[in-house]
Amino acid sequence: MAEVEVNERRIVVAVDEGEESMYALSWCLKNVISRDSKDTLILLYAKPPCSVYPAIDGTGYLFSSDIIASMKKYRTDVADCVMEKANNVCKDIPNIKVQTKVGNGDPRDVICEVVEKLAADLLVVGTHGYGFIKRAFLGSVSNHCAQNVKCPILIVKMPKSVGTSSFRK
Repeated sequence: MAEVEVNERRIVVAVDEGEESMYALSWCLKNVISRDSKDTLILLYAKPPCSVYPAIDGTGYLFSSDIIASMKKYRTDVADCVMEKANNVCKDIPNIKVQTKVGNGDPRDVICEVVEKLAADLLVVGTHGYGFIKRAFLGSVSNHCAQNVKCPILIVKMPKSVGTSSFRK
């Protein structure tokens, strides 16, 4: 019997602070990645833009450089925490190559740009399951990516029956 060549795939999994993205990562590891896989899993976190960058806010108060530096540090700490949590989800899967990437900007744009730059074979994202009205006002990252990336996209919805505490580390 001839051996089947296993192609290496580049699978990008978008992660954030929400339990939905950790569920999507866990689901991907159980259902997409095989034990003898040569796949590379790229964990991607997009740091949202800082909402207060100008030195003067709308009320005329001046933000000191210390406050702006603290806000930047907080955003970096959140990114580190998310990546640590995502790496912990992956640690029990043998023979898988895991890379991490952190981008800056609107998550919709960051995800689409990174997927294209890496020539990813698959994008995996979680979804919050917002209704039509919330999606209209907040925008849907998964919907935007589905419309704009060139590779296949897997949108994983967390079942309501899954307890959120099962993904906290």
